[in-house]
Amino acid sequence: MDPEQAGRRGAAEAAPPPFVRVAPSLFLGSVRAVASPELLARAGVTLCVNVSRQQPGPRAPGVAEMRVPVFDDPAEDLLAHLEPTCAAMEAAVRAGGACLVYCKNGRSRSTTICTAYLMRHRGLSLARAFQTVKSARPVAEPNPGFWSQLQKYEEALQSRSCQLGELSGPSES
Repeated sequence: MDPEQAGRRGAAEAAPPPFVRVAPSLFLGSVRAVASPELLARAGVTLCVNVSRQQPGPRAPGVAEMRVPVFDDPAEDLLAHLEPTCAAMEAAVRAGGACLVYCKNGRSRSTTICTAYLMRHRGLSLARAFQTVKSARPVAEPNPGFWSQLQKYEEALQSRSCQLGELSGPSES
């Protein structure tokens, strides 16, 4: 094998897998993930969250698609999509399915959604949620605008939980 072939082979081996498990019933990946109906079926995926305007949806029987139409641009408003997207993901999980969240490269948009989901439905802080995502998919790196929106989302979740704590005081039985 010549050095050029070895270099190409090394680069191919360095490519992240199409998708990885981030948590039970939660997978994260690139657009390559939806190219294999067999892999989706084996993972029990019933909902694909396509965080892009242009990437194709899944072509697998029994797999629904939710599209979050944003570009990987720090100026995009992903925050407005977090609650409805996380709610749909949680509904799929509660129904016994699993979710695959993907974008073109599985780096910024999809990692932002997975991080938000872990914060909203698993009660993790932003730091813990992102560390969970980053451990599963080392290329995870929300762009600065999305990171700032995750910080706002964490503040909103903390504020909501404080308000709920005040509403459900000790008089509940």
